Amino acid sequence: MKNLFRNAGADIPASIVVFLVALPLCLGVAVASDAAPVTGIVAGIIGGIVIGALSGSQLSVSGPAAGLTAIVAGAIGKLDSYSVFLLSVVLAGGLQLLFGFLKAGMIGEFIPNAVIKGMLAAIGLILILKQLPHFVGYDADPEGDETFIQPDNQNTFSELLNAFNYISAGAIIIALIATAILLVYETKTIKQQRIFQLIPGPLIVVAAGIGVNQLFLQSFPQFALSGDHLVKLDVFDKPTDFVAALPSPSFAGITNAQVWITAITLAIVASLETLLSIEAVDKIDPQKRISPTNRELKAQGVGNIVSGMLGGLPVTSVIVRSSANVSAGAKSKLSSIMHGILLMLSVLFFADYLNLIPKASLAAILIFTGYKLAKIKLFTEHYRKGWDQFLPFIITVIAILLSDLLIGILIGMVVGMYFVLRSNFKSAIFFIKDEHRYLIRFRKEVSFLNKALMKGILESIPDGTSVLVDATKSDFIDRDIIDMVNDFIINAETRGIKVYIKFSNSASKSFFHDNKMVID
Repeated sequence: MKNLFRNAGADIPASIVVFLVALPLCLGVAVASDAAPVTGIVAGIIGGIVIGALSGSQLSVSGPAAGLTAIVAGAIGKLDSYSVFLLSVVLAGGLQLLFGFLKAGMIGEFIPNAVIKGMLAAIGLILILKQLPHFVGYDADPEGDETFIQPDNQNTFSELLNAFNYISAGAIIIALIATAILLVYETKTIKQQRIFQLIPGPLIVVAAGIGVNQLFLQSFPQFALSGDHLVKLDVFDKPTDFVAALPSPSFAGITNAQVWITAITLAIVASLETLLSIEAVDKIDPQKRISPTNRELKAQGVGNIVSGMLGGLPVTSVIVRSSANVSAGAKSKLSSIMHGILLMLSVLFFADYLNLIPKASLAAILIFTGYKLAKIKLFTEHYRKGWDQFLPFIITVIAILLSDLLIGILIGMVVGMYFVLRSNFKSAIFFIKDEHRYLIRFRKEVSFLNKALMKGILESIPDGTSVLVDATKSDFIDRDIIDMVNDFIINAETRGIKVYIKFSNSASKSFFHDNKMVID
């Protein structure tokens, strides 16, 4: 417990920032999922407190995820009731717990670095593009909407253009003031002041937004914001009313096949999104700590069991909240736990005050977070690394922008794996010519995937030359490659080609055809 509070000076201010980011997102994801707003808040509380306490990640923040909204909305529509859907959430948590014990977390290790960086950049751009309408006062879509095609049949770009037909002068003024405060907080002078290290910039932004809007209400009503322009949190007279509003899972649906299909779908998608988020958070962790992925799956499993039992939406590790946590200077998991506690306190005691927050202020915070994730420097760095790094990176960015997180990542992984395999093809076999002599050197592992490359090399060797096949550095040579070399050796004498073989061990000698010269 003592170690948990060791970095409280950094974690508690960071938790306030994450809370301010998470609050509208929890509500937005619930609305986009066709569920009651309180279910999103419950999921956020569980993601913060329960998963935060059990997770091995120091900076990841969990909660209801935009990537699951389509699955959740579809499942709620197909099942008999929301209570039956909650049973799917509980079962999905149990499956995730099983995944953790089966050590399925290793899947995250196979995602290329360029794809992870592309995902971070894409999330940053999505935050900017999706929050710009809220920045100018167009609040028709929920904050949790991150997919390209939106519920109103608009897409990211058409919605952005449409927003400029509904500009609110008051929202723009508040958003610009918020942006100015955040920019000032980034200056070296402010960063050196101890007082400003304890009071996070986003908290000042929210307070200023409330204050300016109250001024508008009193003196400039034409600029005042109300209704959809403000946070909408359910107000409960007392804590028992909040508890009474929470639905419970219906175990009567345990024999319903659709319940199990939904549970399996949620478990797989939520686990993939979590592993992607954990991998990405580790990349931006200033201390470069490595999170135990199997422990994370277990924590997520427990979190979803608890969330389903208490009436909440399914949860995953969420990169938006996690990146805001890193950006706010969090050092440990205390920040995630405290953000969950703040969500709980807010819905129990402070809903009236939180409903005064203009969405334009929160939009400025999220746009600023997005800018930090998608800086131009990130794009130029990958361009300088070469096409094998830049193409997986930029294709992942574009694919996520034009679809959603999981589809975009899958496309990026296909492209990334192509370049990995292409690199392995080239590095597995070294080929060089010196006048009438040729060298073919097999490196560490030569698999059947190198057949096309090997065939091209052997076909390029002219008659009347000599060839040295060096296998001393190879730990493994696929049988298909050996057969191809043996066929070449058999035909070499008729073409006047002399073939020499160097072996790494005596066992390798038996693999190749006898009609060659051995060099020990």
